[in-house]
This record gives sequence, structure tokens and C-alpha cells, in this order.
Amino acid sequence: MAKVKDICAEKVQPIIEEMGYDVVEISYEKENGGMSLIFTIDSDKGVTIDDCEIVNKKIDPILDELNPTDDKPYTLVVSSPGLDRPLKTDRDFNRNLGKEVELNLFSKIDGKKNFKGVLTKFDDITVTIKTEKEELTFERVKVASVKLVIHF
Repeated sequence: MAKVKDICAEKVQPIIEEMGYDVVEISYEKENGGMSLIFTIDSDKGVTIDDCEIVNKKIDPILDELNPTDDKPYTLVVSSPGLDRPLKTDRDFNRNLGKEVELNLFSKIDGKKNFKGVLTKFDDITVTIKTEKEELTFERVKVASVKLVIHF
């Protein structure tokens, strides 16, 4: 399974990025009784169903030629990550600097696992948010998820 994702990351991801999209995730997993090869894409202006269709049509023949699954059948899925998805990549974090996020930890610190504040900075080791009262820095390995706060 890792081989399929590695081939797609090396050969297909650059093609999608040349089209102006970010590849948030590539997964190859069992879904609905069969295997699915899933490309989750994003862009600064968001992703529509038309964007997903354009990417799907572009990469489908390339995948046929690459044959990353060694002739095992799969369903190709190109999707957007959705508004409420966790921030995962440095590009995600960078794009959302200055925005309100909800940060959840794996284990409690001072009796608390959930924090809300403005994402002010990050690096390979830490994530920092500014709450109404203080600036808090967390080790990334202790962070379960960081999601945008969606206001309707």
C-alpha cells in the first residue's frame, strides 16, 4: 500500500501541483468492498466539484500508464478536504496564520485538552496560538488536531 502512495506522490502529485492545486493527502484504502485511490486537493481559492473533475480527467490516463496497483482494480477519487478538516501540512498552517483555530491535544495539560485561539506561528516542533488571555505554544507531537473555527 505504501508503494502505491509513494508512486503517486512521486509521479502524479507534481502534475496536480502544476495545475495549481495542493495535494493535501494521498491514500489507498479499502472502501465499500473495494480499493480506492484517493487524492485530496486544495487551493487558496478553495476546490469545487469542477476542480475535482478536471484533476480526475487529467490524472486518470497517467495512472493507467503508471499502473501503481499492479493491475489490481481500484476506484479513483479526487476530493476536496472540506472546511472542517484538520490542518496537516506546513502549507495548511501557513495559509491559515492569523485565523482562529481549535487545537486539541492527545493528553490534558493543566486539566485541559481543547484550546481556541488565533494561529500565530508554527515550526517543525511547535504550534502557537494566541487566546484572549495569553499566547500558548504546544509541541506538535502532543497535538491531536488543529482545525479552523468556522463562523456561520
